Amino acid sequence: MNAKLPVGANSFARRSIRALRRLSAPLLAVALTTVAHAQAAPDPAGFAPCVAGLKAAAVARGVSPEGYERLTASLVPDMKVLDLLDYQPEFRTPIWDYLAGLVDDERIADGQAMLAQWGDTLAAVAARFHVDPATVVAVWGVESNFGRNFGSRPLLTSLSTLSCYGRRQAYFRGEFYDALKIVDSGDVSVDQLTGSWAGAFGHTQFMPSTFLRLAVDFDGDGRRDLVGSVSDALASTANFLKKAGWREDEVWGYEVRLPAGFDASGAGRRNKQPLAAWSARGLTRIDGSPLDGTGNAGLLLPAGPKGPAFLVFRNFDAIYGYNAAESYALAIAHLSDRLRGGGPFVTPWPTDDAGLSRAERRELQTLLAARGHAIGTVDGMLGDASRAAIRIEQQRLGQSVDGRGGQKLLSALRREGGTGQPLQQDGLDAPAQGR
Repeated sequence: MNAKLPVGANSFARRSIRALRRLSAPLLAVALTTVAHAQAAPDPAGFAPCVAGLKAAAVARGVSPEGYERLTASLVPDMKVLDLLDYQPEFRTPIWDYLAGLVDDERIADGQAMLAQWGDTLAAVAARFHVDPATVVAVWGVESNFGRNFGSRPLLTSLSTLSCYGRRQAYFRGEFYDALKIVDSGDVSVDQLTGSWAGAFGHTQFMPSTFLRLAVDFDGDGRRDLVGSVSDALASTANFLKKAGWREDEVWGYEVRLPAGFDASGAGRRNKQPLAAWSARGLTRIDGSPLDGTGNAGLLLPAGPKGPAFLVFRNFDAIYGYNAAESYALAIAHLSDRLRGGGPFVTPWPTDDAGLSRAERRELQTLLAARGHAIGTVDGMLGDASRAAIRIEQQRLGQSVDGRGGQKLLSALRREGGTGQPLQQDGLDAPAQGR
C-alpha cells in the first residue's frame, strides 16, 4: 500500500494534466515529471503515525509491546533509502564489470586464507549441512568481503522507512517486524543491527525473516549471532543452501563451448534439459571434451551467445535463491571454483573494454586524484565523484562519455602517469556499500 496522497491531490493532477496538454512537447515532458514528483513525494510528517499504526501487527508477530515502544521511540525516517529501492547493481552493471570486482585475485587470496583459518569450523559445518567449504566461503566473500563490510545503515531505521513509504511496503513491514523480534529476543543488539539499505545484515547478509527461519547457533553460546560469530554465520549460510536444495555430490555447473551458428532460443536457467539433449545440439565442455555428469541442466548465457556459456544444475538454483540475480549466483559459483584452484573463464566477455578489479579501481582513483580530481577516499568504489571525474577524463581523451571505469580509461591514464593540468573539482564520493 502506497503512502496516501494529500487531500485534493487527484483533482489537482487532473487540472494540471489538462493544462499540460497545451504545452510544447519538451515542456510537457518536464512538467509531467514535476507533477508526478509532486504527487509521489513522501511526507516525513506521516512517519510517526505510520510507525504507531504498525504496533498491533508487530505484537501479533511476537514482538513484546514494551519492546516495540522502546525500539521505535526514537526512530526517524531515512528518505535516502527510497532512492536505492529501485537500484541493484546485479541488474544494472555489465556482467564483466560486476564479476571483475567480485571475483578478483585479491578476493581469491583472501578466501583461501579464510579457508585455512576457519578450516576446522568449515569441516564441522560441511559434516552437518553437507555444503562444501569453498561455496560457503564464497558467499561470505561476496556478501561482506569476509566481514569487512556489513553495511552501515541502522536496520530499524531503514526498514521502518520502507514500511511507510514507497513500493513493496507489505514486504518491508514483515522484515521490520522480524528485525524488531530479533532484537527483542536478545539474539542481536540494536547497536549491532546495521547493514544494507534493504535490511540484510551480518557476515553473510541475512534478511531478518531469513534469520528467524534459518540462522543457527553453531558455537553453542545460546544465541544465533551472524554479526559477532563467524561460526554461526558460516553454519547459517550452509543451512540456507541445504534447505534451498543443495546436493553435496553435484557441481553447480561448468563452462561449455557452443557450436558455430548455435540457436540460443532454448537458453535459460529454468529451461533445463537432459545433458544428452545438449550434447545432441553440439555443446561440449569448454576444453572440447564431451559433456559429463547426470541430471538436467539449463544453458546460461549471461552476455549472449558470443560470451561465456554455462550449463547450470540444481546447485546453481540454490545459490540463486540467496539473492535472486543470475549474475550474483554466477559470482558465487565462479569464486567457489577459483577457491578450489580452478582458473578464469576461457571464453572472453564480448567487450573491447573489460572491467576492473578492485585493485585496478583503486589505481584508477589514484590517477584521477593525481590529475586534480577530488574523488574522496581511494577505496576501489567508484561513487558519484569518481564517475564525474571519469566523465571529464573520457571527454578529454575522446572516449565515450558514460562515467564507467574500464580498461581503456585506465590504460590511457597509465600512459600519462597521472600528469596533466590539475583540475579543481569539488565534492567527494558518496558513501556506498561495497561487497
